[in-house]
Amino acid sequence: MQNASGCVEVDPALDPVEISCVLLHEIEQEARSSHPEECCGLLTGNETTRFMRLHKCSNEMTALHRASPDIHPWDGRSAFHIHPLEYARIEEEAIARGERITAVYHSHVGARAYFSAIDLSFASSPDFPFPDADHIVVAVVDGVVRREERGLYRRAFAGGPFRGHPIRELPA
Repeated sequence: MQNASGCVEVDPALDPVEISCVLLHEIEQEARSSHPEECCGLLTGNETTRFMRLHKCSNEMTALHRASPDIHPWDGRSAFHIHPLEYARIEEEAIARGERITAVYHSHVGARAYFSAIDLSFASSPDFPFPDADHIVVAVVDGVVRREERGLYRRAFAGGPFRGHPIRELPA
């Protein structure tokens, strides 16, 4: 459900998406250690297990912002950017294992875990390399991951609008 400011919120009426506690804890640990900037990375999986492996990535947004603030108005505290060579390497390794990139994850710093207008614009761009990937967002406030503030954003159908699903943590 998209709100008036163009953000997609988690809809508690939607079915939760199940993700292993191991992967969620890795994302949360990275979100804490990246604070005060957003963490980012990719998840890979296959036809039977959508989320199998976590691949941490470098957030290059602050460097891009410093180099060209007119082109990149946000820094790493409010946006993320993964270098194309980094995600190409991860995708190539995944394909070699019979997997594919199934999700992009990142944290929001000092904010809730909604799919922001920036996130939506990035994921909806024709240049976005993983159009069928889910998007996982976790919230970090004052260096603390808010476990009640996380969501998975998935298109309702190919090319359709994003919808925010609650996340159900699966035991190890």
